[in-house]
Amino acid sequence: MSSNSEIDALIDLMAKLPGLGPRSARRAVLHLIRKRALLLTPLSDAMQQVAATARECLNCGNVGTTDICDICNSEDRATGELCVVEDVADLWAMERAGVFKGRYHVLGGTLSALDGVGPDDLRIPRLRDRVTAENITEVILALNATVDGQTTAHYIADQLEGQVRLTSLAQGVPIGGELDYLDDGTITAALRARKEL
Repeated sequence: MSSNSEIDALIDLMAKLPGLGPRSARRAVLHLIRKRALLLTPLSDAMQQVAATARECLNCGNVGTTDICDICNSEDRATGELCVVEDVADLWAMERAGVFKGRYHVLGGTLSALDGVGPDDLRIPRLRDRVTAENITEVILALNATVDGQTTAHYIADQLEGQVRLTSLAQGVPIGGELDYLDDGTITAALRARKEL
C-alpha cells in the first residue's frame, strides 16, 4: 500500500463501493492518480456537485437535483400508469430499457419481518395517496422475484384491491437464456406465464 494516508483513505472509501474490493479499489485509485487531469479532478468536482445538490424526489422517491424529479414533472408521463419499484436502481434500469412511459413510485425497500421492515417504513402510505390524487388507472408492480419482493407485492395488491388495475412484470426465461442454465423456479414461472403464438 502507499505511504500516504490520504491515498489510503481514498482506497478504503473506494473499497466500500458495490463491486469493488480492496484490490480493485487500489487499481482504480492508481488509475485516477495517473489520469489526474482527465479523470481525478473532474470526478472530484462532479462528486462535490452531486453531494451538494442530490436529493430524493418528494413525490416518487427518485434521485435528482430538484425537489420534484423530471419524470414526475413531465406531463407526457401522466399516462395513468404507475410503476412501483423497490429502489432507485430499479427505476433507472426501467428507464434504460426505454419502454415504460408512465411515472414511478420507489418504495425504498421491501417488507421484511426478519429485518423489522413494515409498511410504514416504506413509501406504501404515499403510494395509496398517489393512486387517488393522480388519477392512476394501473399500478404495475415491478418488484424483484424474491420472497420479500413477492410478499410486498401481495401486501400492496391487498391495499389497492378494487381501486385500480393491478399488474406485475412477467417472469420467466430471459431473452437469450438457455433452459439448461435456469433454476427450477424460473422455469416454473415461465411455464405458468406461457402465451399463445
